[in-house]
Amino acid sequence: MPEPWIPSDERVAASNLTRFTQCLNARHGMQLRDYGSLYDWSLREPEKFWRELARFADVRADFGDGPAIENPGQMPGARFFPTARLNFAQNLLRFDDEQPALVFCNEHGVRRSLSYRQLRAEVARIADGLRGAGVVAGDRVAAFLPNLPETVIAMLATASIGALWSSCSPDFGVLGVRDRFGQIAPKVLLSADGYFYAGKKLDSLALIAQLLPQLPTVEQVVVVPYLQEQPDLGALSGAAARVQTWQKLGRAGAELRFAQLPFNHPLYVLYSSGTTGVPKCIVHGAGGTLLQHLKEHLLHTDLKRSDRLFYFTTCGWMMWNWLMSALATGATLILYDGSPFHPHPGALWEMAQRERVTVFGTSAKYLSAMQKSEFVPASAGLTALRTLLSTGSPLLPDGFDYVYASVKADVQIASISGGTDIVSCFALGCPTRPVYCGEIQCRGLGMAVDIFDDAGRPLRGERGELVCTAPFPSMPVGFWNDPDGSRYRAAYFERFPGVWHHGDYAAITAHDGLVIYGRSDAVLNPGGVRIGTAEIYAAVENLPQVAEALAVGQEWNGDVRVVLFVRLQPGVQLDEPLRKELRTTIRTLTTARHVPARIIAVADLPRTRSGKLTELAVRNVIHGLPVKNVEALANPEALEHFRDLPELQT
Repeated sequence: MPEPWIPSDERVAASNLTRFTQCLNARHGMQLRDYGSLYDWSLREPEKFWRELARFADVRADFGDGPAIENPGQMPGARFFPTARLNFAQNLLRFDDEQPALVFCNEHGVRRSLSYRQLRAEVARIADGLRGAGVVAGDRVAAFLPNLPETVIAMLATASIGALWSSCSPDFGVLGVRDRFGQIAPKVLLSADGYFYAGKKLDSLALIAQLLPQLPTVEQVVVVPYLQEQPDLGALSGAAARVQTWQKLGRAGAELRFAQLPFNHPLYVLYSSGTTGVPKCIVHGAGGTLLQHLKEHLLHTDLKRSDRLFYFTTCGWMMWNWLMSALATGATLILYDGSPFHPHPGALWEMAQRERVTVFGTSAKYLSAMQKSEFVPASAGLTALRTLLSTGSPLLPDGFDYVYASVKADVQIASISGGTDIVSCFALGCPTRPVYCGEIQCRGLGMAVDIFDDAGRPLRGERGELVCTAPFPSMPVGFWNDPDGSRYRAAYFERFPGVWHHGDYAAITAHDGLVIYGRSDAVLNPGGVRIGTAEIYAAVENLPQVAEALAVGQEWNGDVRVVLFVRLQPGVQLDEPLRKELRTTIRTLTTARHVPARIIAVADLPRTRSGKLTELAVRNVIHGLPVKNVEALANPEALEHFRDLPELQT
């Protein structure tokens, strides 16, 4: 990718971002000419920006006569639209027509479609059923579900009442689910009878039977049929009085009602990865989530009613919540359940062509895996595709090269970065700016993102800590069971008082874009020089022999040395010539400081259930420290590959 990808003049002119800028200029007598001037204005005039965004996005709310931001100089402590009342589900269900709202596909070729009108009717029925089960505003509804239309319906029904929604994907084990749902005391628990993955049928009800004694607050279990039209409920016979099937929940033709609630009324409980202890329960508010997502969907992703948006995600990753909010734009959401590589590596791309997907979202790790497969996505056609979204970990420069060479030459790569903590993004795409190799295009509108050195001084062109220096609406309402807010403040505001410290190691580029070098708590520090692990991965994962890599710092002789673990392609051996090639590649593409002292081949690398490699867990194991919550890992058995390695003893 020697030259940047540049959007056409027609694409820029037709974008929502251009229209929003023109509206601002007309309403306020300004002459904002490009994204940079719009971004600067959004930081100088945050109250005007968020009000104008709500107006442009047609947020359905009674805003009252209060300020847009109360206590704007306090973080934490600022409150957005303190006098407003709204309902999250009402904003997502504003359309009532025959356009498809949801199209569901799975790895077995099943396809279902629901129009916006059908979606509204089903939400009304399930909300009626939840109210019949005693659910009121403030209660918790927990879901152990695949990425099904029923999951979307249940979330919207929960939000229409003002209850809190929390979900885990069905690949979590009993302890992982208990460590999450057990903290929030749900009143209703939803589960499918099972799910499909990589050609296998996997049962969920036996796990629910084990889980229920550990969730004493659950008054009703709702079973969604997926593996079978009439699921065998024998595993739940001990709780039969509390079990209801999806088909029998609520009354057909029930009225669709929306509770009008404060802007910051809790909407979601999301969970930290939990690899260093019991997961934190992060509570997000309805208004802040809605407003932030509308900004990201309309202005940064340029979604319109004609779009068909796909994101490969489970219900245990915040990208599922992000995807749901796109219903407010009137676009069609494409849901997928199953393995992205079953029955073959091209499954998602062929589905994208069949469903005329215009915006395709995935993880950087998936793109890296595709790069090493034999399937060429462009061979599927992808005639409607205009934007590719990537998140989960930094998209490395060779990932950009791969997309333009093998996916589509004329496509906007919108690498995005944020997290569960803010249920949104700090940096993301811009439909009016060029795409430069290895860079995220821009910092998000209204997000005062900066890079600090260790003393809290701003940096430009240098690497440091990613921070946000002003309040934004999708900051968490707080943590569950944290009445004085001390855990919340400790998580984000202790390092730099009054400033959100996100924990990413990053730099602002000459193009005013952003590069993420990895989590700052995983930054390597040999000889006192800070090194981002993403730089090492960018060098070695381009080699065809390497499937993936993970680097950690090992404490050694009073210093830190870099250790690189590699998972090699089948049939490849880590011999001395390959070690030399790895070291030479790293030295050539980075610096001598990046070259690992030890390179070790392992059969597998541990990853979280959202697919992120977990460097901290490996670092703990090689130092003989406990990994506090192995249930947070998708493959905890992989940790055994790192215990008592003789190569680390010399």
